[in-house]
Amino acid sequence: MWDVIVIGAGAAGMMAAAKAGQKGACVLVLDHAEQPGRKILISGGGRCNFTNIKADWRYYRSENPHFCRSALARYRPQDFLALVEAHKISWHEKEDGQLFCDESARQIVTMLETECRAAHVRFQLGCVVRDVAHDGHVFAVETAQGVLQTRAVILATGGLALPKLGATDFSLRIAQRFGLRVVAPAPALVPFCLTEAQPELAGVSLPVTASLMGRKKPCFTGGMVFTHRGVSGPAILQISSWWERGEAVRLNLLPGRDVYEMMRTISQKRPKAHAAALVEALPARLARYLVHGRMDGRPLAEQPAKSVRVLANYVADWTIRPSSTEGYAKAEVMRGGVDTRDLSSQTMEARSVPGLYIVGEAVDVTGWLGGYNFQWAWASGVAAGQAAAERVNV
Repeated sequence: MWDVIVIGAGAAGMMAAAKAGQKGACVLVLDHAEQPGRKILISGGGRCNFTNIKADWRYYRSENPHFCRSALARYRPQDFLALVEAHKISWHEKEDGQLFCDESARQIVTMLETECRAAHVRFQLGCVVRDVAHDGHVFAVETAQGVLQTRAVILATGGLALPKLGATDFSLRIAQRFGLRVVAPAPALVPFCLTEAQPELAGVSLPVTASLMGRKKPCFTGGMVFTHRGVSGPAILQISSWWERGEAVRLNLLPGRDVYEMMRTISQKRPKAHAAALVEALPARLARYLVHGRMDGRPLAEQPAKSVRVLANYVADWTIRPSSTEGYAKAEVMRGGVDTRDLSSQTMEARSVPGLYIVGEAVDVTGWLGGYNFQWAWASGVAAGQAAAERVNV
């Protein structure tokens, strides 16, 4: 009989296990993978963007945006950073508060394993979990090696993103088995595919502002890159978390500028220049693509003012209608998940199933790009781990 079984040896799972063990619980971590923290290892280009110093509830998408406030307020980015520094892991800050390891993401995995083992947490890796049942008193966790009994279960198997790393819908299926609702999952932080992709633009990158047609929010400014299938880059990944199939995406290719006034000034100061001069602030290949078919070869002095305005509007408000995303194979995370209405925001415990906790990506809380999803993993893991230990130690 275990006090707590954590299913999933990822970021949220190991954090939950460590905290439960530190509270005196007898903890076992199960995972079908042969090594823990595989998603951590590939994150941040191998250096793990382990948190964002700005992380709070405003940087998350959820059907209930306020759900994550409690856990995030009680375990802050500064708290995780203190743990990183206690393990003597050197780090650096990139733009917008993103924190990375100086050396390797492996250090974060090692740190979490060390914290777990110091709290006497046991690991059983390469162990396929088939089912979880509850008789009203204890949970029975059915594995390929046999059935284990425990007083509390923490589901931490993540979402559907990156199936090559073994991602499954296990947490969602078990949650539904216990009568919990699930917000429809979808790929998030993922590139778009375009029906009319422009292969000649592949590799062209530039800063843009991306928003959704007919919506005031959200709106993201950042890099965009053309791919052979469509568009990607930070601004695109961000807006994808809010995009619904069939919806149009608006792109300002020269954010922060009055594009028409800029073009009008160029026309006045350089009347003999070619029309391409109007968009010379853009990458050359993109500039040629935008001007072709919209303005003829006459010098600017001979171009109709209406043509200049049309081009300006196109650059400042270019509309694309993605045919799809590149799916879970290229998504950084899954959005949607276990409905927060069925969970306690204080403990991550299922309201209708005492002793069942769900954390991390499996919950309907999806962070922005830039370390926010890791901070949710740490914060939700801490909340569940501590609460589970307190429950079994009562």
